[in-house]
Amino acid sequence: MRSPIKLEFSDKYDQKHAQDYFHKHQAGFARRLSHQRDEQLARRALALAGEPGLVLDLPCGAGRFWPLLAEKANRVIIGADNSEAMLETAMRSQPADIVKRVRPLQTSAFSIDLPDNAVDSIFCMRLFHHIGEAAHRKAILSEFQRVSRDSVILSLWVDGNFKAWRRRKLEQRRNAEGDQGSYQNRFVLPANTVEQEFVQAGFRIQERMDFLPFYAMWRVYVLRKG
Repeated sequence: MRSPIKLEFSDKYDQKHAQDYFHKHQAGFARRLSHQRDEQLARRALALAGEPGLVLDLPCGAGRFWPLLAEKANRVIIGADNSEAMLETAMRSQPADIVKRVRPLQTSAFSIDLPDNAVDSIFCMRLFHHIGEAAHRKAILSEFQRVSRDSVILSLWVDGNFKAWRRRKLEQRRNAEGDQGSYQNRFVLPANTVEQEFVQAGFRIQERMDFLPFYAMWRVYVLRKG
């Protein structure tokens, strides 16, 4: 089923953009170091979620986290993305022994093409900072509540840190200079607001993990149903 909700930024992921995205996190020392920290938090989150055996990686992008998800030998991975180009890039670019562990699925986070309680956990990295409207976050969380049997692991940008403060100052300066015409597709969310949305969607917060406490905007949440 196709979702009636479509975000403008999702149209950019053609084959070239997908390939560029694959290479982005391997480019330069800082990005490689950042990726290692992402992996560290993801491993801890998976452990806290009980090392789920059937995981939906949505959106999977270029398969950046597939090798990590495949570290558990008997884990089944559904690699899902709204972009056909992203899925093709992931299946072509990731190691063959990893790819054979993955079931590809083209689907939208707003309308996941899986039945109720289909997976043990949903692994959702690098999506929610693109979702600026509360109604859109509610729609995604509702689908996550429907499709996951037990847990959701997701990352987003939250306030209350130096990077968020600096970003807000930059946006204020741009607004003062009249630069308001550019499309915004990344959002810093108030932690209190998004945590209330998690609870309203039927989740309880098991754990919060910050990329760099009091400095970076990235936070990983482990959510449990019920």
